[in-house]
Amino acid sequence: MTMKNVKLIASDMDHTLLTEESMLPPNFAEYVSALNEKEIEFTIASGRPLYTLTSLFPDLIAKMSLISDNGAAICYHGEMIYKSLLAVADYQQLIAFVENQKLGVPILCGIETAYIAKKHQQYQDFFANFYSKMEFVDDLQALEVEANKFTIYFPKEDSKLHYQNLFAPKYAEKFSITVGDTIWIDIMNKGVNKGQAMKILGEKINVSADEMMAFGDTYNDIEMLQTVKFSYLVANAAEDMAQYANYRTKSNDEYGVLVVLEELL
Repeated sequence: MTMKNVKLIASDMDHTLLTEESMLPPNFAEYVSALNEKEIEFTIASGRPLYTLTSLFPDLIAKMSLISDNGAAICYHGEMIYKSLLAVADYQQLIAFVENQKLGVPILCGIETAYIAKKHQQYQDFFANFYSKMEFVDDLQALEVEANKFTIYFPKEDSKLHYQNLFAPKYAEKFSITVGDTIWIDIMNKGVNKGQAMKILGEKINVSADEMMAFGDTYNDIEMLQTVKFSYLVANAAEDMAQYANYRTKSNDEYGVLVVLEELL
């Protein structure tokens, strides 16, 4: 099977599709339209929430899919086709654990907005890069809302260390846990990841894993890269990610995703 059989393409956002300046590559919309014309579905697969992705691609929503919150919510051409909500008791327990340990900044990722304690409001400008909607509350543990992800932000850039030493041993049996960059740990319902989301999307549009392509750079992309036949790492990917992808492309700053799309088109 050759690359011309590809029917579904997914790309991670940060450090993959986006440059280090958090900019989309030039003429990105034209590539999505060109793929559309060839009946190839393009998907953003991100740890960011659905409302943030929707706000970033207002003119492309009808032409592509969005895998958000690492697969905990999936949108196909503007229609939400899947969401995996955390139990209220579960996320309240997680919030209490993080707050008691004083490990980082807990963020409850609601379907409609991100909830953050008022005592962490100094990070508002930074969080705005990832959450287009935020609500600062007096007591995070008291919330009872629809939420599909729980995130911890680590200002000291030691998320992988906390994942290995604390969160994986304590919670990996019950939840899907992933590390994003050096600053995030994301916790979703068991089985939720970008790879599973690709399977759900594939079933929706009748595309097999052999007809899928994906681009990634770090740990929350592992399952997605393992799921698809044409798995690509950008040149700036984390060093220990090489084992999970079959192919390589240029770095995000060299528009590595577009280089492969150009070849495909």
